[in-house]
Amino acid sequence: MIKHHPTSQQLNAFVSGVCEPTLALMISAHTDLCAECQAKCLKLQHVETIDAFSSPVARTPELDKMFSRITQLPQQQKTLTADSPFEGSGLSHFDIELEGKRFVLPRTLKRYAKHTGNWSRLVGKLWQAPVDLGCMGKANFIYMEKGGKVPEHTHKGSEMTLVIDGQYGDGVANYDCGDFTLLDGTHNHLPHSEADEGCLVFTIVDKPLYFTSGIARLLNPFSHLFF
Repeated sequence: MIKHHPTSQQLNAFVSGVCEPTLALMISAHTDLCAECQAKCLKLQHVETIDAFSSPVARTPELDKMFSRITQLPQQQKTLTADSPFEGSGLSHFDIELEGKRFVLPRTLKRYAKHTGNWSRLVGKLWQAPVDLGCMGKANFIYMEKGGKVPEHTHKGSEMTLVIDGQYGDGVANYDCGDFTLLDGTHNHLPHSEADEGCLVFTIVDKPLYFTSGIARLLNPFSHLFF
């Protein structure tokens, strides 16, 4: 069950088109999985549309005709419900694979499957695959096997994480498929998974993590790990 969502302010910025690009990517992927946030976005879009076309300055006969044509078009949007699997979740289809484990990505992230590099095995039962986001920079898929963990750390910048499959905890909360988090230097956590199926996440950070353990900082086996 999804418990961790973007804030109302973040959803408003996303719908208004003023959201920072990487955050917009994460919110879009989250709404692919989250019926609640998808419904909120649709309501916000409806309000913005009504506001735009009800403004005395904005309205013209041409815009009224265009709006009339748009509202008469057949409905194409498929709204998620709590019981409806997201598109493309058939057993025969998958987007990325690791050691025989196959994962279906949210619709927003499917386009990046072909821009995902090879998996690298890290210490601590962790796997990492870099993702080229083009002009937006880099991201990573991180897979934690059962018992996998990252040493306790905070961040010099921000960290956005979306759970794609499985569950993990970080000493602050527990996260399930679809959960979204945005952390910064005010957060200190220790990601780990005890789920039998492990956990796959998609994560974007703007600066490397900072270990709070002196030994971890000295050894720094995760110097290139963004999580």
